[in-house]
Amino acid sequence: VIDPCWGASLALGQQYSSLGSQPILCGSIPGLVPKQLRFCRNYIEIMPSVAEGIKLGIQECQHQFRGRRWNCTTIKDNLAIFGPVLDKGKPFTKTVGFKGATRESAFVHAIASAGVAYAVTRSCAEGTSTMCGCDAHHKGPPGEGWKWGGCSEDAEFGVLVSREFADARENRPDARSAMNRHNNEAGRTTILDHMHLRCKCHGLSGSCEVKTCWWAQPVFRMLGDYLKDKYDSASEMVVEKHRESRGWVETLRVKYNFFKHPTERDLVYYEGSPNFCEPNPETGSFGTRDRVCNVSSHGIEGCDLLCCGRGHNTRTEKRKEKCHCNFHWCCYVSCQECVGIYDVHTCK
Repeated sequence: VIDPCWGASLALGQQYSSLGSQPILCGSIPGLVPKQLRFCRNYIEIMPSVAEGIKLGIQECQHQFRGRRWNCTTIKDNLAIFGPVLDKGKPFTKTVGFKGATRESAFVHAIASAGVAYAVTRSCAEGTSTMCGCDAHHKGPPGEGWKWGGCSEDAEFGVLVSREFADARENRPDARSAMNRHNNEAGRTTILDHMHLRCKCHGLSGSCEVKTCWWAQPVFRMLGDYLKDKYDSASEMVVEKHRESRGWVETLRVKYNFFKHPTERDLVYYEGSPNFCEPNPETGSFGTRDRVCNVSSHGIEGCDLLCCGRGHNTRTEKRKEKCHCNFHWCCYVSCQECVGIYDVHTCK
């Protein structure tokens, strides 16, 4: 199962969204281990940002896998205020994740960990927390044609928060904890690797006589695209056991020696993925029945592959849309309302 800490975090995000400005009750969030509970109580001020980061990661996951058999599905109906649907006491098995140390699990951990770091960093730069602020390290000599200004985002602090919260339960000497720690860190490293200068021009008529710059995060979609590429090239590992003073410890080794060893920026997994064609509570698969497919595509989003050879149904759908739009000087646009008829194809 994807580690319950992320399920608890998703619960936190949904709790905060539902309660609005009401305080988060750390003890009411299911699945938190004692270290996470202490973190929540000690740093309650930034917990809404942690929750927002989880939601950001899951939304990006759903975007990246929108045309795949597994589309990062979450349960949207009948959710309690704390979010996760529980399966024998294990959060998250029926929300985003599924059982198995698969490459899908690797992606979820990476994108959620990156989401937490990203949201906390953004919150600090916006001044919504008294615990953090701008990055004071980027106040040195200016570059040619520009000077430091604005608020440089302190991604190091966001990464630290994500590491402390997400990795709090990953201290077991087993392979799954080793995998989760690695993929969490790969997601966080992505942010640090993509920090860049963002500048603003000042002057008459935008002449850019003076340009001020600050250190900024990229748009989160860029991070999602990058981690999706890492998902496609994820390294398959095997589990090895070693005897140490504290007992047996499991580590991961690359399965095929002729492949390079994964770096800290690569995703790793050690179990194969199910095909996700049929609903399966053992794997957490929802299947692809009734999913919309692209009849003209030969890719994974096409009806042949997405529907797993079961075929598809076609129905017509009427949609109201704006048409025959004209611009009038000055300054508005007038449109007529038309009804378009479209074919919608869904998997059998």
